[in-house]
Amino acid sequence: MKLKEKQVQMGLYLKQRLLLVLLTAAVAASAKTQPISKPKCPTKCGNVSIPFPFGLTKHCSLNTSFLITCNQTLSPPTPFLNTTYENVRVLNISLDGQLHVSLPVAKSCVVDNKTGESYNEVIFIMFDRPFHLSSNQNKLTVLGADTAGVVYDQDSRSKTRYAPTSCVSLNTTIYNNTHDDSCSGTFCCETPIQHRLSEFAYISASNIFDDNYTKPCGYAFLVKEGAYDFSITDLINFNRSNTFPVVVDWAVGNTCIDAQKNASSYACKSKYSECHNAIVGPGYHCKCSIGFRGNPYLPHGCQDVDECTEESHDCLKGRSICINSPAGSYSCSCLKGYEGDGKINGSGCVSRSNRKIIIALSVSGSILALVGGTLYLCCTLKKRKLNKLKEHFFQLNGGMLLQQQIGRHSDSNELTKIFTVEELKEATNNFNEEMVLGEGGEGTVYKGILPDNRTVAIKKSRISNPNQIEHFINEVILLCQINHRNVVKLLGCCLETEVPLLVYEFVPNGTVYDHLHDQTKSLRLTWKRRLQIAVETGGALAYLHSATHAPIIHRDVKTSNILLDHNLTAKVSDFGASKIIPLDRSQLTTLVMGTLGYLDPQYFHSSQLTEKSDVYSFGVVLVELLTGEKALCFERPEAYRNLAVHFLSSMNEGRLLDIVDSRIMDEANVEQLMDVANIASHCLRLKGEERPTMREVAMGLEEINIVEKHQWEKVNLSSEETENVNLSSSSFSVDGVSRRSMHSSSDILNRISLSLTSGR
Repeated sequence: MKLKEKQVQMGLYLKQRLLLVLLTAAVAASAKTQPISKPKCPTKCGNVSIPFPFGLTKHCSLNTSFLITCNQTLSPPTPFLNTTYENVRVLNISLDGQLHVSLPVAKSCVVDNKTGESYNEVIFIMFDRPFHLSSNQNKLTVLGADTAGVVYDQDSRSKTRYAPTSCVSLNTTIYNNTHDDSCSGTFCCETPIQHRLSEFAYISASNIFDDNYTKPCGYAFLVKEGAYDFSITDLINFNRSNTFPVVVDWAVGNTCIDAQKNASSYACKSKYSECHNAIVGPGYHCKCSIGFRGNPYLPHGCQDVDECTEESHDCLKGRSICINSPAGSYSCSCLKGYEGDGKINGSGCVSRSNRKIIIALSVSGSILALVGGTLYLCCTLKKRKLNKLKEHFFQLNGGMLLQQQIGRHSDSNELTKIFTVEELKEATNNFNEEMVLGEGGEGTVYKGILPDNRTVAIKKSRISNPNQIEHFINEVILLCQINHRNVVKLLGCCLETEVPLLVYEFVPNGTVYDHLHDQTKSLRLTWKRRLQIAVETGGALAYLHSATHAPIIHRDVKTSNILLDHNLTAKVSDFGASKIIPLDRSQLTTLVMGTLGYLDPQYFHSSQLTEKSDVYSFGVVLVELLTGEKALCFERPEAYRNLAVHFLSSMNEGRLLDIVDSRIMDEANVEQLMDVANIASHCLRLKGEERPTMREVAMGLEEINIVEKHQWEKVNLSSEETENVNLSSSSFSVDGVSRRSMHSSSDILNRISLSLTSGR
């Protein structure tokens, strides 16, 4: 069955090919008889075809302007265009509106070597109205030494006459003996001619610059651009009888609109012709419509072009045949067993057996396109939703409040940068747990590496309800105002996530708490280093209390909020619980916040926050540095769980050295230990008004540090400085009253510790 089907297909294909051959032969036969001239009119003069509207007689031409004279005496016979003064030889006629003619050469020579008398020839040409020189395809060329050529517009019928065009070829051998074969001014020059010359003259003039009368003759002629190649030998061997081709533009009538009003004078006679106004000058041209070819000036001049025979079609070879249409087009027909439009650039011809596959592929492609479009739409909607979510988080995380606060504190430093969540995700490997530096009550801190290779600490705040937003914004505003070497620097923030993010400078050596209590992370903190940490931390807190535009209470001073950089310099961090106290107030009533073991007892009971609350917490930090013990430890006996209580009790009983960290006993000066302990005990007084200020504490610690550094020097202070600055025994003496206060303070601290413990 398959063999029989193939035989049938082959027979049909052979029949179609035979039909195609017959059609081709018929079209070829008709093409041979395609007219170019009027009936019974000669079509050639010698080797040149004479298409209508041109003709060799008045009857055969459109009018006398298109009359061609055929000189039969020449061999071969030569056509001439009838012009005034000169009969111009016709080289070629194109129905596209151009013909090629040859024009004579104007010669100029010195006829008397003594007097310099010269002969200068002038050539006059007068075309009929339909003809004019093509200005963009012809050049005036001058050949000779010190020879000039000029073209004049002689058309007296024109309202606008064009200025002459001139060109001068120079004799540069007077100055140098070098030359080349380019027509660039030396012995030869060329220049474009004027626009639309119909009546014109051109002249050659020699020996125009000096009295050397022995120079060769000069020549001026018009020539089609590119048809003449200059050679230096032409100065001597130039044959004046040589002619050069020139392009002449022609057109009929005036305009298409005017011509179409009068059918008898309308030159486009063919049914399948179109009228086009001439690009240059008046008149129009007739052209055959697309799919037709021939002479549009004759009634049956435009005939159908058989694209099938000219191989200009795009029918798919081997699977389709080309069928010409008399209406000027063609179609492609697929062979039996194939379907499609039969064109190379179309659907082609596809075997019916493969139709199902093509349909399946088309359906699959459509489905893929639909799925792809759906995914793109989903991604676009998701991206839009994500942007809206970011904006929602910005509002939810206090973006407006932050802007208001920044506007309110206009004198503060601006944030270094507002980070995007994508930047911080990339910096922390999508907040990987391996990047966690630590966790606290206010949030989690991650280590991050920015694109510029800066290492930063990124704090993801732990905010469980909108009321805590204020604490986060508070930390941002506070850190914007703080510029101190012992306070962690804020680099920027991000509000586009569900929980807000703060970006700090990275402090590499962890917290003081870690090095005091965690043996796996600890560095050995000598007494000298501990004293330096106390001095730097006290100075930072004193700065917060007194050097900013309004006092800032940290409210959570503890060793885990004191970081150490690569030089082990202390830096105070975590300002999420901090408060600004207005200048006109000395305390604030707030919700009690802080860390168990460091919390000021007076603040705990009264909710009255003052600067002295930080002083108390710092006193606990000093005791930690002295003892190396945790502020609150439930592994110790109940009486010693609270370090502040244990410390005050030991001070009262004269057992301070029993609780000092054994790791520093061998290197520390006992007198210095006692001085620092004396300051710590005053910081831990129950009543806030009995505690020293942070400035006094910082200056006292600084004095101790200076003495430790310069033991050979004695610090001489005036009595006034001693009274106001020196935290001496008169200021921090443990007298009877102080001891009673310490006892009562210890009792209260024990009760607070027990109550907080039972609450846990």
